[in-house]
Amino acid sequence: IPFFIFTGIVLGHTSISRRLIDLADCLVGNIPGGLGIVGIIAAVFFAGISGSGPADVAALGIVLISAMTKVGYDRDFSAALTAVSGGIGIIVPPSIALIIYGFIAEVSIPKLFIAGIIPGITVAFTLCLVTYIISKKRGYTARKREDLKIGTAFRRAFWGLLAPVIILGGIYGGVFTPTEAAAVAVIYCILVDMVIYRSMSVRELIRAAGEAGVTSSVIMSIVVTASLFAWILNTEGLALKGTSLLVNHISHKAVLLVIINLILIAAGLFLDAISIFYIFLPVLLPVIRAVGVDPIHFGIIMTINLAIGQVTPPVGVNLIAASGVSGVGIRKISKAALPFIIGECIALLLVTFIPEISLFLPGLF
Repeated sequence: IPFFIFTGIVLGHTSISRRLIDLADCLVGNIPGGLGIVGIIAAVFFAGISGSGPADVAALGIVLISAMTKVGYDRDFSAALTAVSGGIGIIVPPSIALIIYGFIAEVSIPKLFIAGIIPGITVAFTLCLVTYIISKKRGYTARKREDLKIGTAFRRAFWGLLAPVIILGGIYGGVFTPTEAAAVAVIYCILVDMVIYRSMSVRELIRAAGEAGVTSSVIMSIVVTASLFAWILNTEGLALKGTSLLVNHISHKAVLLVIINLILIAAGLFLDAISIFYIFLPVLLPVIRAVGVDPIHFGIIMTINLAIGQVTPPVGVNLIAASGVSGVGIRKISKAALPFIIGECIALLLVTFIPEISLFLPGLF
């Protein structure tokens, strides 16, 4: 986890984000709402490297929000889109949230990683659709970029695009474990930034390491206390009572999944993702196994819920990150994010009731 956090912070200090955004801009920037869709596609690229939602918001927001407002997008809309797009970072592999889920649920982290690919793309597609509809309504016009050709943009972004290929290819090829992949991601990004792009100084690297240390300490403190709470739930029999209550009173799988989604969305209003995993998984895992839901599938369902929780106040970490980058108040960003949250909920329902979206790729391996 600290390594993936470090990777995300390194990305925020370098030119990799600018180069990836430029490539996405060349691909889709010439349609209504194109620059907003650029941000969503760039978030998918970033998700394949960092695994952290707030880190992606910070790295993308610095470049993207300013660029969107310059061409006529409302600043609150730009900040909301960046905040919601950052949630893709915990769905698409490598994902810190999926690592924690795999550890608690005792399921394969590489399987969880590959299961998150299609759901992550599904969420991104719904966000692109919402962006397109709003842009058509508000008149966020298309623009064609003449100063940079696709081939040039691809060459400039090549080393950034190669990062997720190396990270995920190494895991699925058996070259290294997810933990080793996190270390590889850090080393790769530092080498690309300092040797190839030469966009990062030693002083910036030291500052990024300090930020990663502070963020990791906060997360690990949450893990410690949440683990203790989960242990109390189990040893006192509270988790078993909660399981019996749900299974005995709700036997229909579809109804149970809807109720679980509502519980997780409500929890996301007040708790961070790590605490939700540790508090709710001891109760929910026996329930979903009792009704025949695959733990890999449920891991993706739960993670999408937590991605929604990252942009719902009062404890929306992506909202806080976007507010810090954009200067827009959290209340305004929350209001502007509502259509995107509805889009994410539609994607959540698709993933919940079509298990193949999550299980197709793991089934191939």
